[in-house]
Amino acid sequence: MDSDVLSPAAVAATPGADLDWWRTAVIYQVYVRSFADGDGDGTGDLAGVRSRLPYLASLGVDALWFNPWYPSPLADGGYDVSDYRDIHPMFGSLADAEVLIEEAAELGIRTIIDIVPNHVSADHPWFRAALEAGPGSPERERFWFRPGGGEAGEQMPTDWVSSFQGPTWTRTSNPDGTPGEWYLHLFTPEQPDLNWNHPDVRREHEDVLRFWFDRGVAGVRIDSAALPIKDARFPALPDSPGPGEHPHVDRDEIHDIYRAWRAVADTYEQPRVLVGEVWLEDAARFARYLRPDEMHTAFNFDFMTQPWDAAAMRASISRTLAEHAPVGAPATWVLSNHDITRPVTRYGREDSGFAFDRKRFGMPTDVERGTRRARAAALLTAALPGSLYIYQGDELGLPEVELPVELIEDPMHFRSGGVDPGRDGCRVPLPWERAGASLGFGTDDARSPWLPQPGTWAALSVAAQEADPASMLHLYRAALAHRRSDADLRAGALTWLDLGDHAIAFRRGDAFASVTNLGEGPIALPAHHSVHLTSSPLADGMLPPDSTAWLAIEPPSGESATRRTTK
Repeated sequence: MDSDVLSPAAVAATPGADLDWWRTAVIYQVYVRSFADGDGDGTGDLAGVRSRLPYLASLGVDALWFNPWYPSPLADGGYDVSDYRDIHPMFGSLADAEVLIEEAAELGIRTIIDIVPNHVSADHPWFRAALEAGPGSPERERFWFRPGGGEAGEQMPTDWVSSFQGPTWTRTSNPDGTPGEWYLHLFTPEQPDLNWNHPDVRREHEDVLRFWFDRGVAGVRIDSAALPIKDARFPALPDSPGPGEHPHVDRDEIHDIYRAWRAVADTYEQPRVLVGEVWLEDAARFARYLRPDEMHTAFNFDFMTQPWDAAAMRASISRTLAEHAPVGAPATWVLSNHDITRPVTRYGREDSGFAFDRKRFGMPTDVERGTRRARAAALLTAALPGSLYIYQGDELGLPEVELPVELIEDPMHFRSGGVDPGRDGCRVPLPWERAGASLGFGTDDARSPWLPQPGTWAALSVAAQEADPASMLHLYRAALAHRRSDADLRAGALTWLDLGDHAIAFRRGDAFASVTNLGEGPIALPAHHSVHLTSSPLADGMLPPDSTAWLAIEPPSGESATRRTTK
């Protein structure tokens, strides 16, 4: 398909030809395996997503982000891709994906897909060919094969540590059965790292982008975007690497990749969007990924990691806006995703901040408190300038599920020696109905869902919440509708309001204000002439603890000592 002659789906993927839609978009993350089961086999699929498109449209989202839906052995939930130009048979077919993209576009919803540049599956044809070809072959040059250290090559080539804990090298066997070379994998052994110095690797990924862009995909989310480039000298990990000195994170050469990808994206009449998963503490290094000729946006994880503390959250918001300002990129706001403990559970724990190394079995959770805070956080993030990501089920207030050990599939659990419960607890299939074998995830005669749903989820189902005007679902719908219709929320600058140490309060534009109370007692609201929305009912006009209110206020008559503007 010629990139200059767009299909109806590709044209419809950008309603109204709004080239800057991504700056304020609400993007809903679909973990296909757990969203809706259309064929009754216990696993979510594209038919299931298509059947629920009206629900997504009624929620008010602008785009869907799909986790990898490609053929894969699923050693890491699909992030071990064996073929980028097809759909995993458990989800459907390529034709199903094309229809889904077009049907979503007809409802004004764009599609974003996942691309995983750091590695492929060990089942990928390139890697199988590399193993068969043997040491020194051209096929092995697309990966990082190296001889081991020691007298017999028995030592790993480096001391690098895997993102999933454990070693980063696996040794191969020669055709005669003797131990062979080692290959690099920053994640699991089933995910060999690609050598981005090889022209085949660069050319292949640019072709994959065109393949999906030609089918109407509006953008790509780039997994582990700071990792693909490696220092080919394979040095030891330094104790305190300076900017650009880490051997496999945020290498300077990585920006050549994304400049090339941006050039591909910009060849389309409706330019496609690049969204990076970039975990970096250095603000200046982070901003480099968002220069005008690289990515459009990158995930902001800093806010998500903060404890339920006004000072910490306010500082994170200021820091995030400051990081993005020099390059003119919009911030992104996210409370969770397919890797993160759900907000209801996270905010219901004593240590409400998130870190991978604090995930443990049996951590006590106050679900009522967590739900109250998750509602408040939903309004807070929806009021901030930039784009908003919602992970499926967060709009229902679903908690994390602690699964029986024998049902866990996530490699993080196994590579932690069984200490970490892994990420499957936030991937449990959604409840759609109040009753039935799978609460509407599949039909009543369908197989049991691939992960079991708690019985208590019947009360959290879409059907139950549709009937309850005070539900989390109704709160999300109201918030997204107001966000779409309010000019100040769409484009107004953020101006801080000082309401004390335990509040996060700010004006957006001239006539909108958001106030979140993170303290232990009620607080007075600033002068206003009406209340748009609250996460909890007001008590005698006061905002209760763990609550957010959206207010209509009078335009400012002038700057005061209690206000300061974040540009």
